[in-house]
Amino acid sequence: MQPELTGQVAIVTGAGRGIGASISRALAACGAHVYLAARTRADLDRVAGEIRDAGGLASTVPTDLTDEEQVLSLFAAVRETAGRLDVLVNNAGIGIYGRVAEFAAEDLDRMYRLNLRGMFLCSREAMRMMMPVKSGYIINIASVLGFKGYPNQAAYTASKHGVMGVTKSLAVEAQEHGIRVSAVSPGAVYTELAAAARPDLDPSVLLHPEDVAGAVLYLVSLSERAAVDEIYIRRRKSSPF
Repeated sequence: MQPELTGQVAIVTGAGRGIGASISRALAACGAHVYLAARTRADLDRVAGEIRDAGGLASTVPTDLTDEEQVLSLFAAVRETAGRLDVLVNNAGIGIYGRVAEFAAEDLDRMYRLNLRGMFLCSREAMRMMMPVKSGYIINIASVLGFKGYPNQAAYTASKHGVMGVTKSLAVEAQEHGIRVSAVSPGAVYTELAAAARPDLDPSVLLHPEDVAGAVLYLVSLSERAAVDEIYIRRRKSSPF
């Protein structure tokens, strides 16, 4: 699916590697000017270089999404340099795993500040840019763990349930403003995050970041008449995910 996005502007969080990098490359290949946000400048510069080498448009805005002031600065930079925002992809997230009885409160707080609070703040700022023009798309990268549970992943699972809760409520709020909100919920994807969570899984049978990017392209290719609440992507073979 190759939508025509020339002239449109997108923000992708967690864009320096894995799923976020793949989504950024895919949107840019369709003509969008993609603003790449993540904490590590070197990762962002590498992905932006790949996009530009392929003839695409990319800008980098190093951002710690757990810091509200940095989130505000990210959206201010897009507003000042592009003057519009058509697509926000909330992809940034970390995974910290362990049994509930042994889980540290500081690890819980650290993960929720990024996975849930950071996503919420970015969605808020995107709404503020999109509402006046009554157009835009917010896409949240959730997880199969947004509706399933597995041992040793209670804290991470709760954060993804939270992502789904925000997505569902925001979709209802946003529709009166002509803004669409969807979630993409993949199973295990071959990334550093999945390897840490499930080192027992064979990487050769997992989804790849490009599979998630394909779902994002499908969503932004839909006509204004259509809305999709959630896309659940799983690998074809039987899997615990």
